[in-house]
Amino acid sequence: MIFTPESTGARMALLAREKELMRLSDELARGRRFLPRHHIDKLYCFEGLDGTCTLSQLFGESSQLIVQHFMLGPGWEEGCPSCSFMADHVDAMLPHLLARDVAFCAVSRAPLQELERFRQRMGWRFRWLSSYGSDFNSDFGVSFTKEQLANGSVLYNFREEAFPHGEAPGISVFERGALGQVFHTYSTYGRGVEVMMGTYRLLDLTPHGRDEGELPHTMSWVRHHDRYAVKPSRARDCCRVTRSEVEDDR
Repeated sequence: MIFTPESTGARMALLAREKELMRLSDELARGRRFLPRHHIDKLYCFEGLDGTCTLSQLFGESSQLIVQHFMLGPGWEEGCPSCSFMADHVDAMLPHLLARDVAFCAVSRAPLQELERFRQRMGWRFRWLSSYGSDFNSDFGVSFTKEQLANGSVLYNFREEAFPHGEAPGISVFERGALGQVFHTYSTYGRGVEVMMGTYRLLDLTPHGRDEGELPHTMSWVRHHDRYAVKPSRARDCCRVTRSEVEDDR
């Protein structure tokens, strides 16, 4: 056995805390499902590759919808690296979400052609729509005017705070009723969007963790996936150890 009495004791102590955290997470999830629902009676229109659609039409055949508020404003050369980090995890989840009656899409304020240019560069397949000219982003607290920023604080993450940009990250969840009504059921902002960052969950298991210094939410290391010095193909090559290399290492 590779586990010593000392390591087993330490691991069991940590396991008790992990189980406590998991039970608390389950409790929070139950509470989340019972939050008051807000009926959305305002007409929001979005532009996608298949034309203009409403918020209700974003559900497709599903009764639940998750929207990533993706930071890409009009005229930006590229999307926010952190929002892109979130989006990198989406495509593989889509069939599993659909199997549980959940549709997913991203929404940004940039015009559709600007979204498409960046989406094609990143190679993403999920649905991404433009809310250009709509109040959707501002109504859900993720876009701010120059006047709002000039006042020194904006309402973000359910509180007034200083914010350095006109765009902010977030995730919003909606439900469509039997009669077609759309309800807003949940939104999360700030570090709450880490729920989409599966890479962080794995990094948290490693000896170095997130390796971000004393502020674990800085994300200064994150790049667009085509901007890292080590490309995915090179990373895969690092795992290919030949028989001669093994013998040389003996």
